[in-house]
Amino acid sequence: MKSRDTLYHGTNFQNIRDLIRNSVKTYGKNDAFIIKHKDKAKINYEHISYERFGEEINALGTALIKLGLKGKRIAIIGKNRYEWALSYLAILNGTGIAVPLDKGLPEAEIISSLERSRSDAIIFEHSYLETVKKVREKNIVSKYVCMDNIDEEGIDNISTLLKLGNNELKKGSTEYLEAEISNEEMATIIFTSGTTSLSKAVVLSHKNIVSNINDMSLVEKMYDTDVNLAFLPFHHTFGSTGLLVFLASGATNVFCDGLRHIQENLKEYKVSVFVCVPLLLEKMYKKIMSEVEKQGKTRLIKIAIPISNFLLKFGIDVRRKLFKDIINNLGGNLRFIISGASAIDRKVAKGFNDFGILTVQGYGLTETSPVLSAENIKAIKYGSVGFPLHSVEIKIDNPNEDNIGEIIAKGPNIMLGYYENEEATNKVLKDGWFHTGDLGYIDKDGYIFITGRMKNVIVLKNGKNVYPEEIEQLINNLPYVEESMVFGKPKDDDLIVSVKIVYNEEYINSKYPGKTEKELEHIVWQDIKRINQELPTYKWMKYLILTKDPMTKTTTAKVKRYEEIKEILKESD
Repeated sequence: MKSRDTLYHGTNFQNIRDLIRNSVKTYGKNDAFIIKHKDKAKINYEHISYERFGEEINALGTALIKLGLKGKRIAIIGKNRYEWALSYLAILNGTGIAVPLDKGLPEAEIISSLERSRSDAIIFEHSYLETVKKVREKNIVSKYVCMDNIDEEGIDNISTLLKLGNNELKKGSTEYLEAEISNEEMATIIFTSGTTSLSKAVVLSHKNIVSNINDMSLVEKMYDTDVNLAFLPFHHTFGSTGLLVFLASGATNVFCDGLRHIQENLKEYKVSVFVCVPLLLEKMYKKIMSEVEKQGKTRLIKIAIPISNFLLKFGIDVRRKLFKDIINNLGGNLRFIISGASAIDRKVAKGFNDFGILTVQGYGLTETSPVLSAENIKAIKYGSVGFPLHSVEIKIDNPNEDNIGEIIAKGPNIMLGYYENEEATNKVLKDGWFHTGDLGYIDKDGYIFITGRMKNVIVLKNGKNVYPEEIEQLINNLPYVEESMVFGKPKDDDLIVSVKIVYNEEYINSKYPGKTEKELEHIVWQDIKRINQELPTYKWMKYLILTKDPMTKTTTAKVKRYEEIKEILKESD
């Protein structure tokens, strides 16, 4: 099916440089970013206009070319900040190919990602200096740029490169300004959530990304007066494409001080749009309802919601007046919430909409730049992920008797492929269709519903994906391990990464004679903790089953995961 319904005029950018130049021209005096600077007890706010942002993109891009990085691959690593966005766009808009790296990667994975992507340079923030020094020892990349001002031989700073670029521009340099943008060729390499050889590197073009932005502008309305709290990490397509949507609209972007500070940041910056993951929204909602209960207003709210929804049917919207106290607690200006990465609790989504804060859910993958479908102000059905975007076609492949099958998609936002991995690319791209690996169905009204994952991926409530096989590889390297299976064990409304290990009884008896099961479990836990240290924290194993009994396997010696997990859950009940 294909959704042709559009609500707004939309945009028609050909590439990301086209997008930025249009914003600089149209919204030049608007704040593109507001940056908070803390100096002891004093706080200052720096306002960066679109005009200045455009100038600094040109200056940095010119300087990067001067460093010999024209057409090269440049990695970026760091938290969400102005210099990250500046670097990303300076690279894409005329320098070379951007390689965003997950800021949570362990050192070994950073090095592996630089090698696998064949990066020629790295732009990093100061906290990665020790890792960068090791990268230099291995001579993996040739150029190093720090987002912060540091005094290290052989490392450039963004501030000095901006001066260099401006000087070159004053001299008449046009190499960056007139650089040809190849809209349909590789623009960025983004690693999926895997370690070392098991992670895939997704290749996206300018066309992939801007087609997604153009599509979103047809159904989701952003204003040049909006303030976006840039919460989702920029190294993820959900974060970086989302940022570009706001930049295309002339909105102001601000940065979060951390999870604990979200509510005060919403107030501080008068945030109007918030893109986030369900786990955070659910926590916010629980906090709101807890406060309502403390104030003894639960019954009042329960009466007010049906009344306001009834009036809404007649075009009378009193929600933001009726629930003013709740909205003020969220800064007073929050009008729009976009949730993605995993399913949101229907009660929470409905709750925010009932309060007068438009809350929609979207669906997509890194490989789709990232959005495939989304709800909008005119199309909300709780539990669904809305309709396909305008230029995206979605269908259900090989549906069963319940019309549930694999979700497959076609459109200009579909990746070029996995970098240097033709075999993996051919597995998911077939006859122009991208096979998502997700199971779902389309209802009679055309709404898409996701019912599960085809793969073994463990999807955590915060939207993070954990791939069992990559962790099993590390576990199986332990000398006493016969076989292992990593899985998600339900706990409350989330999953905890868990592992079942079958040990070699002969090895254990010779290495650890006379040890009790409890003592043996303690020894294994020490090894698991060491493996955890090699992984991002969200992948840490927190539950262990230790046994000498072999797992149920297929005739090709593969563990029957479904049967094993079913048995484990039955026993734990």
